[in-house]
Amino acid sequence: MDMKLEVVVLPVTDVDRTKHFYKTLGWREDADIVFGSARVVQLTPPGSAASVHFGTGITDAAPGSVRGTYLVVEDIEAARAELAGHGVDVSEVFHRDATGAFAPGVHPDHGTYGSFASFSDPDGNTWLLQEITTRFPGRVSGVTYGSAAELEQALRRAAAAHGEHEKETGQYDEEWPVWYAGHMAAHQDA
Repeated sequence: MDMKLEVVVLPVTDVDRTKHFYKTLGWREDADIVFGSARVVQLTPPGSAASVHFGTGITDAAPGSVRGTYLVVEDIEAARAELAGHGVDVSEVFHRDATGAFAPGVHPDHGTYGSFASFSDPDGNTWLLQEITTRFPGRVSGVTYGSAAELEQALRRAAAAHGEHEKETGQYDEEWPVWYAGHMAAHQDA
């Protein structure tokens, strides 16, 4: 049975201030609902399947007590620059060195899972940006694309390869969707 992480609850002191902060970062507002004396705001980071909830009457955790929730990015330096451009006090980029200690700067070979930056919301809930350029084998099941542009490029590669396939066989392939699916699954990291 699938169990998908859907929501992280953030304890905050000022709902409107927090909502403004995250919306300034480009997070999509999914809901702002009042239930009697409770208020729930849901926002989702760009490209994320999971969201955050905050509000009144939804948690008894101390404001600012959430630490080290990861936001995965493909380019740590670009993500850091974007956050700084929104006025966020974001750390310098850092990585783990060969001893496992934190060291300044981007991981020397931009190793996947290797570079980080951090920031906090107005209450002190902290986020850790992590650069992931390639997922470890078996980490993601199935075939996924991070954006419409990635899917488009995969379709273009499959179309070109399928054209070569039809040239080799000398006939139209009525089962081209099956061929495309197999090709795209096998060559996702191309």
